[in-house]
Amino acid sequence: MAYFALVPAAGSGARMGGGMPKQYLPLAGRPLIFHALAALAAMVAIDKVFVVLAPDDTEWQRHDWSELGARLEVLRCGGDTRAASVTQGLRAMRRDVAPEDWVLVHDAARACLTVDHVAKLISEAGVDPVGGILAMPLADTLKQASESGDGVARIATTVPRDRLWQAQTPQMFRHGMLLDALEFAPAVTDEASAIEALGLKPRLVAADVTNFKVTYPIDLQLAEVIFASRAATAAANLQEVS
Repeated sequence: MAYFALVPAAGSGARMGGGMPKQYLPLAGRPLIFHALAALAAMVAIDKVFVVLAPDDTEWQRHDWSELGARLEVLRCGGDTRAASVTQGLRAMRRDVAPEDWVLVHDAARACLTVDHVAKLISEAGVDPVGGILAMPLADTLKQASESGDGVARIATTVPRDRLWQAQTPQMFRHGMLLDALEFAPAVTDEASAIEALGLKPRLVAADVTNFKVTYPIDLQLAEVIFASRAATAAANLQEVS
């Protein structure tokens, strides 16, 4: 049994605006996707990190990825949706991955992923018969919007937040099970939903708010703050040791 990572990165990130795909926007001196790949590549337990790109992606080769090491492999088989990219990536991985091996699927836009996040998921979900995902219990009050005739969003009802979690990634499942699930339920927005469609219940592994998804321009600013804070902390710790 082994561990592999799969990062779908064939999307355009339209909600960010601009002409460049979101995964290549600059963050802390690197393309956005670099940081997620670096966290995964730093895990000794992960044998290989696969990146699924669109077949016509021309931006990837403009950047230097050598720092991430030899375990990084590009698959140019991305689809029109995230689920399609993951499914096609899983199919392409079959030459290296056994059905019982674990696959950690991670969003390219969750750039603030840390080695500790990944290690916790592997430790807790790796002993589960189904697998699991990183997630956070919801803290905010939730409001469901009504369809207003005047074009203004209005509150229809308050949704109880008890037992509600916000899904994150990586999401970790057996290769064979996940591929079967996505082929059975191809219209899902995350891997756990496909596993649920098989009648299974993935494990929830508590993460933290820093593992958020960069979706809007302001999210890039927040990610920059997080990286700056981590760099300052690392420098302070190094100074204490020396």
